[in-house]
Order: sequence, then C-alpha cells, then structure tokens
Amino acid sequence: MPSPAAPPPERGEQSAAPPASSAAPQGSGASFAVITHGAPGDSFWDVVKNGAEAAGKQYGAQVTYQGDGDPAKQSQLIDQAVSEKVDGIVVSMANPDALKEAIGKAVAAKIPVVTINSGADSSKAFGAITHVGQSEDVAGRGAGEQLKAAGVTKLLCVIHEAGNVGLDQRCKGAEETLGGTVERLQVDVSNLADVTSKVTAKLQSDQQVNGVLSLNPAIAIAARDAIKDAGSQAKLATFDLSADVVTAINDGEVLFAVDQQQYLQGYLPITFLNLYKANLNTVGGGLPVNTGPGFVTKDNASQVAKLAEAGTR
Repeated sequence: MPSPAAPPPERGEQSAAPPASSAAPQGSGASFAVITHGAPGDSFWDVVKNGAEAAGKQYGAQVTYQGDGDPAKQSQLIDQAVSEKVDGIVVSMANPDALKEAIGKAVAAKIPVVTINSGADSSKAFGAITHVGQSEDVAGRGAGEQLKAAGVTKLLCVIHEAGNVGLDQRCKGAEETLGGTVERLQVDVSNLADVTSKVTAKLQSDQQVNGVLSLNPAIAIAARDAIKDAGSQAKLATFDLSADVVTAINDGEVLFAVDQQQYLQGYLPITFLNLYKANLNTVGGGLPVNTGPGFVTKDNASQVAKLAEAGTR
C-alpha cells in the first residue's frame, strides 16, 4: 500500500529544502592515512587495507596504508601524516599508551582520528571521533563458550604480538566462560615455522591440553600443523578469517573462526571520515561501532569461502 502523501505546509510555512549536493561524500578529493600495527604481508591486515582502498575509490579520496608492529615507528607514521596535513587518520591501537602523544598531536592539529581494531577503551579519551572494531572481551567469552561446548577443558591461548592489549582481552574472555584452565603461549607472528615448533612442543609436553585458540589466521594454520605433528587430538579454533582458515573449517581441522569482519574496519573509517569532512557527521554517539563478533563454522563456511579468496572476508 503506498504511503500517504505528506500534508501541505501551513500558510507561511516553508517546505524543508533538500540537503545541498555539495555535502554528498562522492568525489571529495580528500586524503586519508591508515596507520596500523599490522606487519606487511599479514593476511588479516591485507583485508583491512582492501576495505580502506575500496572506500577511497568509491568516494574519490586518496587513501594511503602503512603498517608497523613497532609502536614507536607507528607513532612516527602518525607524526608524518600530521605533517602532511591529511584530512583524517585511521589508526589501530594495540599499544594505546605508546601512541597517545602522536594521536594527541593529530587531534591538536584538528585532524579527525578514527581508531580501529584495538584500543577501544582509550579511543574517546584520546580524542578520536569514533572507534570501529569488536569488543574483544565479548568475542573471547563467545569463543570460550563454544570451546566448552566442544569438550575443551584445558586451553592453550596463543598470543602472537607482545603487548597487544586486545589479544590479552581475548584470552581473558575465553577464560571467563571456558570453565577450565587457560594457559597462554607467546609466539612471534613473523616466524610461523617457530610457531609450529613451539605449539608442537607444548602439546607433546602437556597432553592435558585438549584445545588451542589462535588469535590470528596465519597462526591458526601453523597451530593446525602443530597438532598434526604432535599427534594430538586437541581441538582448534581461531580468531579471524583467511581463505586457508575457511578451507580448514570445511575440512574439519578448525572448529570455528571468530569473525570481526575486518574489511569493515578499513571501509567504515574512510566512510566516516569522508562524511565528517563533507558534512561534519559523527557516528556512534560516543560508543564503538561494532563489526563483530560473528562465528564462521562448517555450517556457513562455504558461503564466505569465495569472499575470503577475493580478499573481502
């Protein structure tokens, strides 16, 4: 049934004018810098980059992407973007305290900042206009619930970046709901062969470990290989997706992946910054914009397989 026509304006009342076309975000010509703590070649951050670049192309904005796991170098990249007078900065905060000064300089220069992925608790205090990511505590608790349902009683939580507050929150969340023991294992994401070796050694030395939770898709594949090498029956779950992880889920080698839809962590901040520049819009009302968690299991893995291969999931 068609909607009723709007009543005519009262005598002397003017109808509201449509928004000026100049406020539309397309073709803005803006410049935005995306600066993350992801190491070059990390499949997770490649998807974030794809999302940011797709948004830039859609809006006619210039988007540069740089990543460095060293917070001091990440701060330098933020300082560089400020000196270049970009129209907005997107930054992940794995180590918020180390980035506070650099982000403060951007805010003082009246450059809008959107934080992503980690550091949500510090985002508003640092002056960012919003945060885009997932609640790591909530996601960790969800993972712990599913692992408990699968029969896991002693879990190895594999942390691949030292000092990353979000990773520790994931392990803590899993510990809250598992109802069993959670032990952390520190590894280096840049040395996957060593990851496999360390997880293998742990599984061989402690056969009570019957579950492994990785916090990165590349680590998940290394842990899968470790479970095979150790002859272990440990059940494996992971955070985040890659084409290899989706295949492993389909093959029954990984129980599930916690999906924070990282493509949105690249795409949405560029959208928000472009709207801010064009129309002073802000999003979230002071609260984070959540992109997850969702769960990819064998029931729905085939539906996202092609998207993961295309670099958008």
